[in-house]
Amino acid sequence: MPRKRFTIEQIINHLREAEVLLSQGQTVGEVCRRIGISEQSYYRWRKEYGGLKVNQARRLKELEQENAYLKQAVADLTLDKLILKEAAEGNW
Repeated sequence: MPRKRFTIEQIINHLREAEVLLSQGQTVGEVCRRIGISEQSYYRWRKEYGGLKVNQARRLKELEQENAYLKQAVADLTLDKLILKEAAEGNW
């Protein structure tokens, strides 16, 4: 069975819907079945996106992507520096 991919907006909307249903007295299992996700996904989403608004979640995703890019750049520069240092010492 193929995995479903939800956008951040869909996840936040599902979490809001789940909060409403839970406040009406339904259990987490019933809410997850109604939304069409597993309980594990619900708890993971709630941990990551709980309390966020859509624009905050978009900004979070943008910052995560920028952070990954910058980490890769630092790793590449560090590797270049180590290679040049080793070549300058003549230990090859």
